[in-house]
Amino acid sequence: MTDWPVELRGVTESVVTTLGPNDLWNAAALGLHAGDPVTARTWGNTRTRRNFHRTGGGVVQFTRDPVDFVDAALSILEASEPVLDSADAWVEVEVERVDSGESGETRWEEWVLKPADSGIVQEVVPTINRGFAAVVEATVAASRLGVDDYDADELQARLDYFEDVARTCGGERECEAFDRIRDIAER
Repeated sequence: MTDWPVELRGVTESVVTTLGPNDLWNAAALGLHAGDPVTARTWGNTRTRRNFHRTGGGVVQFTRDPVDFVDAALSILEASEPVLDSADAWVEVEVERVDSGESGETRWEEWVLKPADSGIVQEVVPTINRGFAAVVEATVAASRLGVDDYDADELQARLDYFEDVARTCGGERECEAFDRIRDIAER
């Protein structure tokens, strides 16, 4: 076993790739709950949940690219390799389902993630970009559109607010990421 290549605290957003039955790596957003052990939840009948059951693992990666994060969180993003070009660090994990339940009408499963191998691709000086943070929060709101347990008007108000923050405080990639959020949310 290996250690996590980054410090985790609270809920750390990541992108996980899991090998699908088509031999392509499916990318999805995955919130990592810091602790000993690190846990994560899958919601609904997602490709990530099915691939976790089928293969018992995946590759968690840490990216600062808002477009890759949006594509992983809100669309189907598949690649021939498990690590995205934008990943600063990655960790191959073995997963074990430890709990399950329902929230509203959505089934969830909780997983323990055990690092098996890891790598640091690029060491960076940490910066805080409010635009990127707004993109991450917007993907959460956009992913809940159409779910009966959430108020659509409230979610739309959140999206409007986060878009303003992303376009004011972010750069070109954050603006491009928000264009994708809007395109996907309007479908």
